[in-house]
Amino acid sequence: MSAIQRQVVWCLGFAIILMVIGSAAFFVVFPISELSQLWERELMGIPFIIFLPASSGAFGILFGLISGVFWKSQLSQIGQSLRQIEEGHQAEFKDDGSVFEMKEIHERFQKLNAQLSEKAKISQRLATEKAEEQEVRIQEIISQERNRLARELHDSVSQQLFAASMLMSAVTESRGEEEGPEAKQLKLVEGMIHQSQIEMRALLLHLRPAALKGKSLQEGIAELLNELSQKVMMEITWRAENFSMDKGVEDHLFRILQESVSNTLRHAKAKSLNVLLIKRDGLIIMRVVDDGVGFDEGDRKAGAYGLQNMHERALEIGGTLKIVSVKNKGTRLEVKVPAVSNGVGEK
Repeated sequence: MSAIQRQVVWCLGFAIILMVIGSAAFFVVFPISELSQLWERELMGIPFIIFLPASSGAFGILFGLISGVFWKSQLSQIGQSLRQIEEGHQAEFKDDGSVFEMKEIHERFQKLNAQLSEKAKISQRLATEKAEEQEVRIQEIISQERNRLARELHDSVSQQLFAASMLMSAVTESRGEEEGPEAKQLKLVEGMIHQSQIEMRALLLHLRPAALKGKSLQEGIAELLNELSQKVMMEITWRAENFSMDKGVEDHLFRILQESVSNTLRHAKAKSLNVLLIKRDGLIIMRVVDDGVGFDEGDRKAGAYGLQNMHERALEIGGTLKIVSVKNKGTRLEVKVPAVSNGVGEK
């Protein structure tokens, strides 16, 4: 039974009860001697016995319809608010102040909205913290696995390449200045082994990049390039001016340098590498230049991940990265970062 039907039935029943009570009181005050007088007495031209139940019934039905429509609208509003909460929205319950109970329901809906909003914030914060913790664990696992692979490559493949290089050097020296197909092939194999050693060193540098670990960027550059110059047949020069910068800037610039050097070792086939670190006009400038084979836009796509990684690191510290490469002429990488300290620009 709907709210309107229920209200009509209740009001009609209440009207009938009132009619009976009113009729009994009327007959007590104005007694009648015969029942026929009920038909003889008229109200508004209608016999009393018909007018009284008809008017009572009509009043009951009309009042029931009005009250039924009113309560149906109130219940519909409550149902709509509950449906909004069920769908995950804030309940929009409007209180017109006409009924005290509806005002209480409105206040409870407001409290429920506040509680649901607070629970949603807590759930999202916990989910974010969980995702961040999971990301940290994943990065730790990746770092450990990269270090493990780097150690195994260094202890096995790298050592075998070194032994093969020494063996080939001994073989070529024992043959002296001998010319011929076999000598050319041995030279070719020796060059391939040497290139593989360079590729392996670049791969190890990429897999297990060294950290500054309390050293300044200038000290890290000197240590990295000193060690590298002893292992590769390449002229490596550098100049790093002595000035201070934030730790975050040092770390990002050092990682960009490592990525750039790794790319040079693997792809450039360069004979020389020059690194410059200076500060001019409020800018920290790091420049890496090689005389290798360079690349065009088609080659850039092959190493897009490493280049994108360097660009992102530069952006994270508010800087810019520019790469200019000419085919068979070499590559020049330049990073410019505003020289700031604790948010205050330095001149």
